[in-house]
Amino acid sequence: MPALPAPFPAARPRRLRKSPALRALVRENVLTAGDLIWPVFVRDGDGIEEPVASMPGVNRLSVDRAVAAARMAADLGIPAICLFPYTDPALKTLLCEESWNPDNLSNRAIRAIKAAVPDIAVMTDIALDPYNINGHDGIVRDGVIVNDETVAALVKMALAQAEAGADILGPSDMMDGRVGAIRAALETAGHTDVAIMSYSAKYASNFYGPFRDAVGASGALSGDKNTYQMDPANGDEALRMVARDLAEGADMVMVKPGLPYLDICTRVKTEFGVPTFAYQVSGEYAMMQAAIANGWLSDKVILESLLAFKRAGCDGILTYFAPHAARLLA
Repeated sequence: MPALPAPFPAARPRRLRKSPALRALVRENVLTAGDLIWPVFVRDGDGIEEPVASMPGVNRLSVDRAVAAARMAADLGIPAICLFPYTDPALKTLLCEESWNPDNLSNRAIRAIKAAVPDIAVMTDIALDPYNINGHDGIVRDGVIVNDETVAALVKMALAQAEAGADILGPSDMMDGRVGAIRAALETAGHTDVAIMSYSAKYASNFYGPFRDAVGASGALSGDKNTYQMDPANGDEALRMVARDLAEGADMVMVKPGLPYLDICTRVKTEFGVPTFAYQVSGEYAMMQAAIANGWLSDKVILESLLAFKRAGCDGILTYFAPHAARLLA
């Protein structure tokens, strides 16, 4: 710790905490609506807002309602939304062909949102779990999640999303080599301006349960994801994964989950100095919402938790609290 400039009473740190004005002048980190990305779940139908039971306040939205949500986000100053599909179980297969269907739910939502709210950035998810009869992020062969065949499917999925108008692609699958393969395909197809925010340090966490409910993957999942998502005990490995994805063409990187992994956020930002994001995941959101609903915590914990990401070095945060936080900040 740096030494105080003078001994007490000449130095009184409380002088600079005396009033809101003084605290604002010396504040080290600032959270704004521009730091937020709002994850939005989409489903088939019209005029639908379907609550997700394990995520109070979060709904699955039909495409028309997702367009309205994107317009609201833009009005609140939120620069980006990230789409996750709740796929009809009848469309789920072993090879996940629906993931690269140009007219699948995600791609219809991308086109509709970009047509109605062109200035908001639309981010997408690149992983096979919403389309996989096995609930895994990759194709399963004899109980094994196969890497290279999955990467080939992810490339087709990425190209379909880029054609639909996505601004940011988010490979969240944790297959080896997928960032390089996607970047090469985008360049060849002329999608040179489509950005990649890679889920570079995605851990095999127990905080994802409500999300899997929201996309309909919970019941389908067989086994666990420990063979491709990272061991929560590892920190140095996260730096290797980030270095790899940057070398393969990632423009931005992400740490997931968020609050339990702030040390990783700090290490990534310090080591690489690149745009670094964190995902305040569904389990984090659900815990805080439950405590707020029961009166155990004030909703002031929302902004406090988000500010922690900025203090840890993050440039932005994916959070289900985005609209509420933007209103609080306003």
